[in-house]
Amino acid sequence: MDREAAPMTFRENANIGSGRASRGGGGGGRGGLAVGGGLGALVLALVVMLFGGDPGQVLGGGQEQAPQAENVDLADCQTGADANRSVDCRMQATMVSLEDYWTAVLPDAEPTSAILFSGSVQTQCGNATSDVGPFYCPLDRRIYLDTTFFNQLQGQLGADGGNFSQMYVLAHEYGHHIQNYTGALQYSQQDPRGPESGAVRVELQADCFAGAWAGNASRTQDEQGQLLLEELSREDIESALSAASAVGDDSIQEQMQGQVTPHTWSHGSSEQRMGWFMRGYESADPNQCDTLNVASVDDYQG
Repeated sequence: MDREAAPMTFRENANIGSGRASRGGGGGGRGGLAVGGGLGALVLALVVMLFGGDPGQVLGGGQEQAPQAENVDLADCQTGADANRSVDCRMQATMVSLEDYWTAVLPDAEPTSAILFSGSVQTQCGNATSDVGPFYCPLDRRIYLDTTFFNQLQGQLGADGGNFSQMYVLAHEYGHHIQNYTGALQYSQQDPRGPESGAVRVELQADCFAGAWAGNASRTQDEQGQLLLEELSREDIESALSAASAVGDDSIQEQMQGQVTPHTWSHGSSEQRMGWFMRGYESADPNQCDTLNVASVDDYQG
């Protein structure tokens, strides 16, 4: 899963032990719809949503098990060197960086946590399998991720497999947590489909938030006040863009049905997803991510 050629993004001596990542599942019960990042594009739940079906048939089912990953004990994830070697440790380290950034931007927003699971997981949004892809559950305010998804992101969807493509996925889901705090997340369900829909605008804002974090990532710090990340290279940004492009609605529809049907979109085109990520990255300012009020979601160049 981890490419030898992937850039060593984290400073090797950085302390990543405080990252809010854990193994297993959350509490179950109330049900409700989790918010996907458009990042499980070829997996069943998103395909169902794109083609007008009921994602609840997948999220909340939990009958099939995904292949098991070779998991790392997160207690062993202590340094940036660990994050550069292991995808699980990389997710924990990314959570340290995301929390440091968003706590500075929105001090009153409680940080979220990431649950790394294999096969299936119990959440307050229902029981979910790995088929759903990475998602955020607004009821328990947690991110859920089976890291075997990154194999699909690279092998089936065409992302480059670099470290920062994986970190973008987590940053996008953290963006949904920020939207849960600001109230923007609700528009995803109120207006769920179409090229200018609330759902598309919510997903593109999460991409822009991921970009704003990326624009500040090299300044984020660990608990000791030491920098977490090296300066991002162009290769890092291109890696994130490869993931954003791979999960555009148009790209997915071309692969799955051989034609593009914008009236069913719920996440935005490849170009839009890349464009809003870059708007966040180049401005390094989440205030530039107001996708809900722009005249068109194509207005990402400002």
